[in-house]
Amino acid sequence: MTSHLFSLSAPHHHSINHPNPISPSPQILQIPFSPFPWRPKHLPLKNSPFFKTPRTPKPHVSLQDPKPQEPQNPPPQTPNTQESQHPDYQTPSPSKNSVWVNPNSPRASTLRRQSSDFRYSSLSKLSDSLNSCNPTEEDVSKILAVLGENPSEQDAVIVLNNMENAESAFLALRYFQRKSTPRREVVFYNVMMKVFRKSRNWDRVEELLNEMIGRGIKPDNVTFSTVISTARRCSLPNKAVEWFERMPKFECVPDDVTYSAMIDAYGRAGNVDMALGLYDQARKERWRLDLVTFSTLIRVYSMSGNFDGALNVYEEMKALGVKPNLVIYNTLLDSMGRASRPWKVKNIYKEMTENGFFPNWATHAALLRAYARARYAGDALLVYREMKEKGMQLNIVLYNTLLAMCADIGYADDAIEIFKEMERSEATKPDSWSFSSMITIYSCSGQVSEAEAMSKKMMEAGFQPNIFVLTSLIQCYGKAKRTDDVVRAFNQLLELGINPDDRFCGCLLNVMTQTPKEELGKLIRCIQEANPHLGSVVKLLLNEEIGSAEFRREAEDLLRNISKDVRKAYCNCLIDLCVNLNLLEKACELLDLGLELEIYTDIQSKSPTQWSLHLRSLSLGAALTALHIWMNDLSKSIENGEELPPLLGIHTGHGKHKYSENGLAAVFESHLREVNAPFHEAPEKSGWFLTTKVAAESWLASRNSPELVSA
Repeated sequence: MTSHLFSLSAPHHHSINHPNPISPSPQILQIPFSPFPWRPKHLPLKNSPFFKTPRTPKPHVSLQDPKPQEPQNPPPQTPNTQESQHPDYQTPSPSKNSVWVNPNSPRASTLRRQSSDFRYSSLSKLSDSLNSCNPTEEDVSKILAVLGENPSEQDAVIVLNNMENAESAFLALRYFQRKSTPRREVVFYNVMMKVFRKSRNWDRVEELLNEMIGRGIKPDNVTFSTVISTARRCSLPNKAVEWFERMPKFECVPDDVTYSAMIDAYGRAGNVDMALGLYDQARKERWRLDLVTFSTLIRVYSMSGNFDGALNVYEEMKALGVKPNLVIYNTLLDSMGRASRPWKVKNIYKEMTENGFFPNWATHAALLRAYARARYAGDALLVYREMKEKGMQLNIVLYNTLLAMCADIGYADDAIEIFKEMERSEATKPDSWSFSSMITIYSCSGQVSEAEAMSKKMMEAGFQPNIFVLTSLIQCYGKAKRTDDVVRAFNQLLELGINPDDRFCGCLLNVMTQTPKEELGKLIRCIQEANPHLGSVVKLLLNEEIGSAEFRREAEDLLRNISKDVRKAYCNCLIDLCVNLNLLEKACELLDLGLELEIYTDIQSKSPTQWSLHLRSLSLGAALTALHIWMNDLSKSIENGEELPPLLGIHTGHGKHKYSENGLAAVFESHLREVNAPFHEAPEKSGWFLTTKVAAESWLASRNSPELVSA
């Protein structure tokens, strides 16, 4: 016969002899001794939101002394310390003292009914009945009537704590408040708040808290811990901060668990300084932080641009023995994507998969954003196709991120495939940014009819062209030498009430460098209307009667007062325009001005063995102007008796334009041949043109001042 274990409230430790002395191996019933009538199996907060290791259990303290007149039905025992109500409190182990009873004894069934397990089971069934009943005062009262006219505080706490139906639980709370006379009514409110927390009902929690304060019931640490954790679950960090900062008013001192939760709350509320300050304190005092808090810290550092700080949090977390979960990995992947560190993204993803985590939608989204932002096109497209194979739906942001990447690096075919996929999708349709990227791709490729067709489709979808679309169209018309269409697109911009910005004016200026001289007047009127200051400088440039000194003053005033983001683009275009019109002196003034204002830097370098001209960051016209000035400088050096180094080099870079087969190197090679310069492309150094001292000196001595070719 199998023995059974029951708990028993008894004043003394004693044993009960087996009734059958003839049996050589009596089967006995073990009943552990406990100084308190009962012990609940579950505590109010069994799912703590905080990452804590189990603490050493403290002894139970009775909320209410047992009634001596009711020994046959002793009330369950509920702890009354703040420790017991804390979210991380663990139920103490049962006492090792016990009473042994023969399971065949008539007393066994009576003892079973008196056990704490039996009592707790009965109250749990009562909670189940309340969860499934109609949430009306009448039905709730009928079910609770079995507890008698004066239900104990312990019974009330157990019943409420095991409930899931918040509405019925609230009616039960009111019932217990009418029928019971608790020694600490704050306990009722705390347990009821935890019920509302289960259903993430912040409004009811705050309503109860305000009711408590209105009735003069002082909140305790458990109250604030519950309120803060509820706000956290409901994604209301500002509410968590609000009530946390009111704790001193009620003489409540936060513990390390509450402080740890507030690192997350302050971080999510945008108070970075407070979050990081608490984190520094957490490290000094060795608080136990949960994974959610670590995730928030990584995100806080990332949003503030401190990506090394985000990595440090991750490494510190692992050093503390806290194992990352999928959320941590996804947060870190997103952080490194923001930092434009795709190589780090690859390493973290490898570590994640090696640790047995399978990528979810958020993982793929973080990878796609990271690779697309860094222009790792192959990796980004691989993630995109993997998501499609797995049936993962991309949102509009991810689609537009891919299209923007394709537009930026000239992946026209891939962009067309992605856009068509969007059009076929029922969940995600192209928006104005999607159309804008496609128009940019067609415009940069010189596909005028395709760009116009996409613009028409965009308007049919209900989207008006924005400044980016019109900028792309103007660029497209400029490449096709369709000046009248450029003017039409400019007028459309004004009709839509869009104010031309610096980038738009830079596009008009770039179109001028591709426009025949006889049609420049049409574009000057557009530039004059879009930016009068720029229009004035362009007019001075085209006026051959205006000296270079006066032109330089106006150009300097313009370049000093425009956005730094467009200074180099403006200066490049103005120099290109000068070169096209064979205005060499004004081109040289502009290049010198660009060097003075540090628009161009590190164009020349000198070492004992090699002098070099670096042209990678320049437009073709600016590069030709820089070459002209450098050759003159070399001639002056020879005239002044200065020795040239053994080697001279011109660095153009070897890349091609993303929408063209030609780069600066190919065009420059043709120009060097045209002026008989002895520079030849170095086979072992791609993008470099080199010559020797002897060849350079011979050429410089024999050359005439070259005419610059058109840019």
